[in-house]
Amino acid sequence: MGVNMAGFCIVDDGECQRASKQEIIRRYYQCLCDLKRGAGSREILYKLELLMKQAKVTTDDRAVVQAALDREQETGHPAAAIELPDGTLVTGKTSDLLGASAAALLNALKILGHIDHELHLVSPEAIQPIQRLKTDYLGSHNPRLHTDEILIALSASASSNRQAELALNQIPQLQNCEAHSSVLLSSVDEQIFKRLGMRLTSEPKYETSGRKYHKR
Repeated sequence: MGVNMAGFCIVDDGECQRASKQEIIRRYYQCLCDLKRGAGSREILYKLELLMKQAKVTTDDRAVVQAALDREQETGHPAAAIELPDGTLVTGKTSDLLGASAAALLNALKILGHIDHELHLVSPEAIQPIQRLKTDYLGSHNPRLHTDEILIALSASASSNRQAELALNQIPQLQNCEAHSSVLLSSVDEQIFKRLGMRLTSEPKYETSGRKYHKR
């Protein structure tokens, strides 16, 4: 089929327009983050800003953005938000045990699996030894679990915890979900979101205000 016939394949023009606008916003955020990390191009940013004006879209059209920023303002710490397939917005906050992205993932899996929000899928007692390994033996200054670490811990818990197994089985439903972080994430967290098939954007700022360069 030729390119000039592609329009005949569209069965929901409204959904196609919505998806296109979301892609523009995602690319805008990606450009902002690239510039913050010392890469990217001001020219590309200008073109994206012009495209946003032409498409009549702003960052307000991305629901997960405001949800993450509101959660950050509420807690005073970095936060993350995920939009589930039915439009439900789930947030995660930074805690002593988990980073915001890891918390948001767990909260999303609980909702998808209809699991009580107050239930610990991974007990604090199971998380603490992982934290000691990171800080005492692996030289990490951040004891909080990243997204990959909490998913591995969840997998380990699934062998003896039916609710953890139920949550783990919800992972395929995260594909194509929108997500936003109120701060720049580590490359590890970004890759996990990508492997899960999620569409992640981030605010172009570091968790530590005085930081100027991205750790590679």
